[in-house]
Amino acid sequence: MIKKLLATGLLAAFSVVAQAQATLGGNLIVNGGAEAGVSGWTGFDGYPLFQSVDYGSNWVLPTQPGPADRGSKMFAGFGGQTAGFQVVELGVLAGQALHYDLSGWLGGWQTQGDNALLYVSFLDTVGNEIGFASIGPVMPADRGNQTGLFLRGASGLLPTQTTSLMFSLSMERQGGGDNDGYADNLSFVVTSAVPEGSTLAYLLAGLGLVGGVVVRRRSC
Repeated sequence: MIKKLLATGLLAAFSVVAQAQATLGGNLIVNGGAEAGVSGWTGFDGYPLFQSVDYGSNWVLPTQPGPADRGSKMFAGFGGQTAGFQVVELGVLAGQALHYDLSGWLGGWQTQGDNALLYVSFLDTVGNEIGFASIGPVMPADRGNQTGLFLRGASGLLPTQTTSLMFSLSMERQGGGDNDGYADNLSFVVTSAVPEGSTLAYLLAGLGLVGGVVVRRRSC
């Protein structure tokens, strides 16, 4: 489903003004925990936006599997297929060597195949996808056929040509009357891929190399 959305909606999504500026060490996904309703998310053309629902008997009980800091709300599907996106500009971080950590709690209802998928597009200056990361779906067998949300994660290096990120969350109904694809506590964090102190170490090593060459030349 996500690939279809990207093929039909990436240009329109890229034209949307970015909703946040990236900072190192902070969650770049706006309202990843559904506590602010669906604020921060925009629906794809032709697809309804997912909904923010209360934990409880109609969805996932507070006692069922899920994040310990789950708050009071989570995302749930709507209709047969539902999806939303948001765009974040890297700003001054663009071009830097960056490591990313993507995580989120995804799940569904009992033995039904309804599921959620979080997909991150790495975009260049003209909106071309030059890489991606994704988590999910979490299928019934992955959940032990129980209702709940389960942690999934992915990590890696951003292509250095990345200037913006597009986060796409989708839910698909495969059985029953409701779309029981669930998601909560979605997070995407970037940190410097250059270990702290390495720049200085490289500089000192370079100066040492230059100094050694000078000494050797003088001794000739």
